[in-house]
Formats: sequence, structure tokens, C-alpha cells
Amino acid sequence: MPRQTGPVSAVFLDLATVDRGDLDLTPLRKTVDTFESWPVTAADDVIARIPNAGVVIINKTRLDADILETARPGLICLAATGTDNVDLAAARELGIGVANIRDYCTDSVAQHAFALILALTVHLIDYRHSVRAGDWTHSKTFSVLDFPIRELAGKTLAIVGYGTLGRAVAERARVFGMRVIVAERKGQPPRPGRVDFEQALAEADVLSLHAPLTEETRALIDADALALMKRDALLINTARGALVDEAALARALARHEIGAAGLDVLSSEPPPAGNPLLDPALDNCLVTPHIAWAAREARQRAITEIAANITAWRASQRRNRVD
Repeated sequence: MPRQTGPVSAVFLDLATVDRGDLDLTPLRKTVDTFESWPVTAADDVIARIPNAGVVIINKTRLDADILETARPGLICLAATGTDNVDLAAARELGIGVANIRDYCTDSVAQHAFALILALTVHLIDYRHSVRAGDWTHSKTFSVLDFPIRELAGKTLAIVGYGTLGRAVAERARVFGMRVIVAERKGQPPRPGRVDFEQALAEADVLSLHAPLTEETRALIDADALALMKRDALLINTARGALVDEAALARALARHEIGAAGLDVLSSEPPPAGNPLLDPALDNCLVTPHIAWAAREARQRAITEIAANITAWRASQRRNRVD
């Protein structure tokens, strides 16, 4: 790959998916000769906004084969780890570089996973509503004990997907005094240090999902899996929404067949209004809008990582390349 010696332009097609006006974009601006950004870009506008032979930065904007064939940028930089919104085969055939970013939001995701665990374990949202409703003001005793509170110490956390994020959550769980077990892949004999998938679900007081979405893991947590779990167990998902059969989970929650669920991801995002997990009647389901990754420090780190990928490309070096 020849060194990129001429002027290089870059465009960020969906900056609003990363930056809410609180990030320093200087690292990006310094890596190129001209930089332009758009909050979001509709599919019909993508080609017109891609600079000739420049750098295209995207988070969720789709770049299919037809777009790549027409626009032919030099480098596609993903402001994410996932690459499913880029036709990698077409990029490879056309000689277009593709680079993602990795391990930029580990602390943020692990923190959010535990925010969900803690909120559900101590019924934080319920108590907040109770105080606002005046229950404490009118209490005959000094406190209100309307919702059960449990300690995490001594409870079992089962991790499904023991990569960087799974390990980070496990590390924090141990600080809380939790017993950590790692589930083996479904249908596989457990390797040393791992527990049979079904056994892990049965033992879990908290089940935290960190697996990638593949054909093998799609709807991994289905009705059969949920039936194995304790009736007071928590399900936490900060990975991919489609790991869970949402209709089956909604039924299990409504019937109190598991304790509660804390979800930062859903199968379709933004979710349609009819998603069963958005039913207000499911007061044991806490849903946040795909923000586990989004601490400001993590988003700033993403900008720094993208800039480093562009710098490497201009110096004819391969960094975080997936093409």
C-alpha cells in the first residue's frame, strides 16, 4: 500500500451518533487536510457526501457495494467495533481499507452493566418513585421497606461471552464479593475454568451477556434457557439485543418466572413501539437506550482511536484493519 502523500479529506457521516457537542475533534482534524461532518446522513445523500479518494468515518451509516463502487474512498473508519454495516467483500475487491476501533469502551460498558445490576438488586427506581409519591413523607417509621433489597456478596454471576467486556464485568463482580462462573458455549463440553451452558444458567443469580451476535448465538436466551434460571435471577444484556428472544423474555417477566431484566440493547434500534419489552406493565424490566458504551471518556477515546487509524493509513501502516 503506497504512502498517502497528497492532500487527504475526511467526512464523518453520522457524528451525532458519537458526539453530543462535548467531544474534542482536534485529533481528527489534525490527521487530514480537510475535515467535514454531518450529524446524520440519509441513504440517498451518502455518495454525494463522500470525498473523492478520502476518508469516510461512520458509526451506523450503511455502505453497501453500490455506494463503494461509486464513491471509492481510500479508507473507511468505523467509530465502533462492529463492521456489519459495511460490505467488507466489496471493500476488499475495490482495494478500500476498512478499520474499526477496539476496547475503547470497556470501562463504560462494565460500569453500565453494574449500574443495571445494582439498580435492580436494590429496587433503586422503585424507591425513587416511592419517595416522589410521598411514601416516605407519610411513613410511620423512619424508612420505607416496600421493596426487597439483597446483597450481591455471595451471589453467583454467570458470564456468557468471556472476552474483554465479560472479563471486565467479572473483575468488578469479584470486588462486590460475588462468585463468578463462565458459561461454555451452548452445546460444547466445558473447557477448564468454564461451566456447562445450562448449568451456568441454573446457578446464576445474575446472568450477564457479552457474546457477539452470530447465527449460533441468535436467540441464545430463549424460552428453554429462561426456564432454567432461578425465579429471582437477573438477566443483564449490554451486548446485542438479538441474543435474547424478546417475546419469551417478556412472557417470563410478566409471569415472574425470573426476577428482573436490565437491558441496554434490543433486537431493533430504535425499537418499534410494539416491542414487548417496552410494555410499561413490565415493572421488573429496566431498559436503557443503548448507552452502555457512551461515557464521555469512552466516546473521546473513540475519536482518538479513529485518528490513530487514519494516521497509520497515511503512513502505509495497517492498524485495526478488518479488510
